[in-house]
This record gives sequence, structure tokens and C-alpha cells, in this order.
Amino acid sequence: MLRTQKVKLYPNQTMKKVLDDLCDYRRYCWNQGLALWNDMYDASVILADKKQRPNERKVRDELVANKADWQYQLSARCLQLAISDLGKAWQNFFDRAQPDWGKPHFKSKKAPRQGFKTDRAKLVNGRLRLDKPLGVKTPWFDIKFKGARNLTGELKVVSIYRENGQYWASLPFEVMVPEKTKTGVKTAVDVNVGHFDYTAGRINTLPGHLQKIYKRIKHYQRQLARKRKVNGKQAIQSKNYAKMRAKLQRDYRRVANVQHDLMQKFTTQLVSNYDQIVIEDLAVKKM
Repeated sequence: MLRTQKVKLYPNQTMKKVLDDLCDYRRYCWNQGLALWNDMYDASVILADKKQRPNERKVRDELVANKADWQYQLSARCLQLAISDLGKAWQNFFDRAQPDWGKPHFKSKKAPRQGFKTDRAKLVNGRLRLDKPLGVKTPWFDIKFKGARNLTGELKVVSIYRENGQYWASLPFEVMVPEKTKTGVKTAVDVNVGHFDYTAGRINTLPGHLQKIYKRIKHYQRQLARKRKVNGKQAIQSKNYAKMRAKLQRDYRRVANVQHDLMQKFTTQLVSNYDQIVIEDLAVKKM
């Protein structure tokens, strides 16, 4: 099975520039591939020729053949994995049962989260080393990280992303796990607002310390809105506004971490204690 660990990266200024360039390159490859995919599909419809319909291989080969000189200064795996994910996104488009179903869309540079993937990253002396582009003779750097435990197994495709000025990495390891012991017990899970009900009791998804963070978030949002209303566009240029926004982003990260921790512990408990789990398939987002 794949066991993924999320770690925080601490790159120096040089590595930050490298990571930012790779994030931009990933977005560029995705948008170029999506535009080419749409053009190929339109051409196949106009000519009524199914053989000209696009696929992952056709789009990738076309982009590789038309690479510019500056693209050779960046990792080739960025382009390969971006088009691979684009092909999977189109496959999911034909399956309405997929969560967040819809057509692939173009990536925006204004999105708060930017990232890229690589399948050639390595762990060297407790640091993360990325693959070096072919022909580049500049020295390479290893990135410090924290938050990992028991890094054992084969490292697979690593996802690196930037969010709120901080850098994170998801490190998936392929590990061998012992076969689960059969318990012969069944359970059912009912999803509600603020809690989960199952046969053994209830899991509160809105604990007291999470409600306190939500109150601080509400306060910071009001403060920022008041500053924007009074000062207009000049408000975002002040240091106090930047400090307030940093506090707001910090609390949003805390909320996400608390909710993720609750979900991971609850799902682990279900899988460990029950052999059969029944969950309703209601579209909660549409209710």
C-alpha cells in the first residue's frame, strides 16, 4: 500500500526560485496540453474522423516535439506528469460518479495553491533532492524538511506545492503491511452537519478548540473587511493589513489540519475495527 506523509519544506532563496519556476512550468504545460487537446478534439469532430481524437500520447508527443529552448532548463518530468494527469482528468470526465465531476479547466497563476510533481525525487541524508534537468551544469541543492516519521519504503511520485508563501511536499512510500485480522463486525456511517453517527456512537467534527479558531477567523475577516472599506486598495499595502492576513491564513491552516486529523483517525478506526462499512451516497454539497 501507499503511505503518504506531508512534510514542510525549508528551501533557501536559490531553491525557492527553482521551486517557483517548476510550479509555473507545471501550470504552463497543463494549459498548453489542454488547449492542444481541445483543438485536436474540435478537428476530429469537424472532419468526422475518430482516428484524430486526442489522447495522452498524441498530446505529449506534440508538446515534446515543439519544446522551446528555455524548457530544456527545467525538469522534463514536469511536462510528462502534467499531461499524464490531464489524460486522467479527461477519463474522469466521462464518469459522473467521480467527486467534483466536470471538464478539465485551465490553471490560473492567481490560484492560492501552485505545485508540481516529480517521480525522480530522492531522500539523501535526511533531505529531499529533486531531479536535475539534463544538460544543466549548475550545482544542485537538497531541501530541508520537517514533520516526517519512519521514512521507509520505496518513494513514488512526490507532489510539491506552494501555499501562502510556504512550501510543502507529499511523500508517498510503497510499504508492505500485514494482512488485516478479520473481526466479523459490520457498521454503518451517517453523515451529518457537525458530527458522524455510526453503530458504536458519534464522532464530533466540530470540537470546542475548533470553534475557538472559527471565532478568531470571523474576527480577522471583519478587521480586514473594515480596513478595505475605509482605505480601499491602499489597505492591502499596509504592514498591519499584511500581519492580519497572515494571522487569518495561519488559522485557516489550523482548521484544515484539525479537520484532516479527525477524518484520518475516524477512518483508521473504522477500517481497523470493522470488516464491512456502509456509507450513504447522498450528494451533501448539493443539499
